[in-house]
Amino acid sequence: MLTLIVPGLIWTRQALADLTCDLPLPAFTTLLGRGRLNQRPARDSTALLAESTGLAAPLPAAALRWLAQRDHPGPDEHCDWLCLDPVRLNFHDRSLIVDDPQHLRLGSDEAAALAAALAPTLAALGRIEVIAPGHWNLRLSAAAPPFQALPDAAGRSASPLPPGPAYAPWRQALNEAQMILHVHPVNQARHAAGQPVVNSLWPWGGGRLPELAAPTTTHDAIWSDDPVARGIARLLQIDGAALPAGYSVTAAHAPLALVDGLKHPASSGDAIVWRDELIRFEAEWLAPALGALRTGRLDALRLIAPGDLAAAELLVRRRDLWKFWRKPRSLAELVPQ
Repeated sequence: MLTLIVPGLIWTRQALADLTCDLPLPAFTTLLGRGRLNQRPARDSTALLAESTGLAAPLPAAALRWLAQRDHPGPDEHCDWLCLDPVRLNFHDRSLIVDDPQHLRLGSDEAAALAAALAPTLAALGRIEVIAPGHWNLRLSAAAPPFQALPDAAGRSASPLPPGPAYAPWRQALNEAQMILHVHPVNQARHAAGQPVVNSLWPWGGGRLPELAAPTTTHDAIWSDDPVARGIARLLQIDGAALPAGYSVTAAHAPLALVDGLKHPASSGDAIVWRDELIRFEAEWLAPALGALRTGRLDALRLIAPGDLAAAELLVRRRDLWKFWRKPRSLAELVPQ
């Protein structure tokens, strides 16, 4: 079975109808018509990724992406970690909006210089470690309170930290970090070059790696560019690879793919780019998967669409393709009336 988690696919029912009414999507509409479609309560992609791999939610994102870039686990394997990612907060309509972190495109030298300048301010909370230019971790000195996940916050108004003593040291450290970032030479150079600047840090995804007594997933591979997903693959001791350009029959019998090309245009409301990505998803993933179902090289396809308002799950088994009396269905039917 091929499992696809596709964030950004779900809009409102009317929006989906309007956005896709003139698009040629023969594979998608055929699969929707022949398979079994279930509407599910609203879930984000991280929660569905946890559910699909048999792990408890919320996922310890920081510990997982730390594991993803290690050749061998070390003594820090049993430590508490927290994501502390560089972000840009933008003023828009009297609100602070969390910009998509991908827009920063920090260089390795820039990230290292910023992290080094911030390390003394954060020392009481933990030791900062640059996992990748846009992905920073904090090896915690003590357990941290819960924070809103950055993938959920991106593109939306930034909420202030909750009141209370548990968040007081974090509020102070982040305020001091913002002042350091404001005058840092890296940001001054980026501003002069017309590039987005780093003006804050976003804590999220805290915890430590779960200890697994036995395998918890039926998947034998995870395909994703997300370091958290790659960390899950390493934790579960299954194949983890970058997301391929599209589906083709491989040695993996039950791969799980996190296909996130629709996510960013959906969160920013860019309908034109979203439509282009949907056509690409049809051509590179669904059409080949439908072909593999027809020829018996694939026994089943499971498509999971997370969403803030609703989620959907489509299961198509090879025998379902013989149900010729089931007509194609529009993508609007992914969302309940």
